[in-house]
Amino acid sequence: MNGEAELPQLGKCGPNGVAEIAGAVRAAVVAFPGRTERERRSKERFLVELGRLDDPFDREAGPVHVTASGLVHGPRGTVLHLHKRLGLWIQPGGHIERGEVPWDAALRETEEETGLPVHHPAGGPRLVHLDAHPAALGHFHLDLRYLLLCEDVEPCPPPGESQQVRWFSLAEASAIADPGLFEGLGRLGGAGHAEC
Repeated sequence: MNGEAELPQLGKCGPNGVAEIAGAVRAAVVAFPGRTERERRSKERFLVELGRLDDPFDREAGPVHVTASGLVHGPRGTVLHLHKRLGLWIQPGGHIERGEVPWDAALRETEEETGLPVHHPAGGPRLVHLDAHPAALGHFHLDLRYLLLCEDVEPCPPPGESQQVRWFSLAEASAIADPGLFEGLGRLGGAGHAEC
C-alpha cells in the first residue's frame, strides 16, 4: 500500500517509554509521505509539537496531544461512526492511555467504539494517515491513523458509545465523512483485504 509508514515493534511503555514511543512516532511521521497540502501542514505541526511537548501523549498536560484512530478496512469498505459531540461521521479513535502505544490505542478505541474485532495487518501496525486539527473541549489533536482490518462483521457498539456506526463503501464514506478524513479514505482504496 502506498503512503504508509512502517512502525517498530514496541510493546507497552517501559522506563524510557515516553521518549522511546515519541521517537518511534517521530520517525513514522518523518517517513510519512504527505501528498496533499493538508497532510504536509499536519506533518509539519506534528514535528513541531513532538519536539516541544515533554509528554505528547498526555491529554492532561495541555490542550495539544497525540491521539490515535483506526481506519477500518474490510470486505464491505470502511466503518465510520457519528461522533456524539461533534455530530460528524468520522473514524473511531481517541485518547491514548498512560503507558499505551498509539497503535494499541487505535485498536482499543476502535473495538470500544464499534464492538468490532479489528486487528493490525499481518506485518504489524501501519500508519496510513495523520491529521492535526482542533477538537472538542478546546483540545488540539495530532491524530495518528492506523490501518485496521476486519472481517464482514456487523458493528455492535456498547451502551454509552454512539449507536450510529456502520459500514460504508469508500465512495459513500468520502461523501459523508469529515473533510479531514478524505486523504485517509483515499489511502484505503489500495488496501488489499488479503493481508488479514
